[in-house]
Amino acid sequence: MHKIAMLGTGLIGRFYTMSLLNFRGKDQIVVTCANTKDEAEKFAREFVIPKYTADMAEAIRDPEVDTVVIGLPNYLHKKAALLAIEAGKAVLCTKPLATNSSDALEMFEAAEKTNIFHGYLEDLVYTPKTLKALDAAHNGALGKILWARSRETHAGPHSDWFWSKELSGGGAIVDMGCHCIEIARSFIGKGIQPTEVTCWADTQVHPIDVEDHAIGLVRYENSAIGQFEVSWSFRGGMDLRDEIAGTEGTIWLNHWLRTGFEMFTSVGQSGYVAEKAEGETGWLFPVGDEVGSLGYVEMFLDMFNSMDKGTPPKEDFYDGYIVNAIIDACYKSVKSKKWEPVELKYWRGGQISQKEKGLKEYDDQHYLIKEEKMPDGRLKVILKDKKTGTFSQVIKD
Repeated sequence: MHKIAMLGTGLIGRFYTMSLLNFRGKDQIVVTCANTKDEAEKFAREFVIPKYTADMAEAIRDPEVDTVVIGLPNYLHKKAALLAIEAGKAVLCTKPLATNSSDALEMFEAAEKTNIFHGYLEDLVYTPKTLKALDAAHNGALGKILWARSRETHAGPHSDWFWSKELSGGGAIVDMGCHCIEIARSFIGKGIQPTEVTCWADTQVHPIDVEDHAIGLVRYENSAIGQFEVSWSFRGGMDLRDEIAGTEGTIWLNHWLRTGFEMFTSVGQSGYVAEKAEGETGWLFPVGDEVGSLGYVEMFLDMFNSMDKGTPPKEDFYDGYIVNAIIDACYKSVKSKKWEPVELKYWRGGQISQKEKGLKEYDDQHYLIKEEKMPDGRLKVILKDKKTGTFSQVIKD
């Protein structure tokens, strides 16, 4: 049984608390910390948490606490994590790990040096659909992964601090690109190094100093491409989609819109519909189990089960550091309008081996390029000569 300090009582703190209070049945949030004591007290009463405070250090150093969960604004992640590590507490931090790779590296190095358990709370790689898709991909169902595209868009974040570069570290890229980058990296293979990035970003709609829309490409050492699309300007709710293409297959995932629950109402339902829903009339897309659909339950299962076993979780501070380094390269590319290298002080490599299929041989003389059934029922086979490099085709009845 673990005794938890929950830092943050906003949307993410609420989702984390809902997950933690139900997922294993043997852990307890013993103290919660909010920006003000009134906010902390209200949250504590709602979720029957015995202690509350507005003092971060007090919550972390509480003698009952063995695990600190950070659900705070981005600019506070480093401070909270270093306090937890100094206090000898296991630390789980929401995404992004930090506002930049330098701070993320400091957090990672501090945790490693003191041998403190550290987890990176990247929920979208833990959704039930994603976990099943990752199993299929890593078992070779798609062959070599060539391209992984991830999209997250909505009409903008829910709290004021997100919109301030000083507090958040950036706009839509650091807010949602971190999800997309790690999703693509998980499919392509964590042991395959990201090498360079090209990225476009702009402020299309809002009167802010950060980007509200961005598209980026991350190139990996095996020539695979991770693509992300993020926006704070998309209307109609939250759109979460992934597409993975390999030499042997393709996976499409839709996590939020068009998932099988659609409702029309002319009068509204007088209440909350789903995260980032823009209204409560017309066609709506409610979500039956938000914390389950977004991966929070499986994420915390992995974190605490790994903690109990003494093994690293699927996502730790190292993964958060890699993501921050890719994001840093994205922002450099936005300014330079060129491909920019991903600068990494640490590269572990070899974390995930992916079963890949290479060139297909048709016979001793030819590689197989493609087979295609024709409208008349015959099979067309396109070949490449191994010696000359010339292409030819064979049509079979």
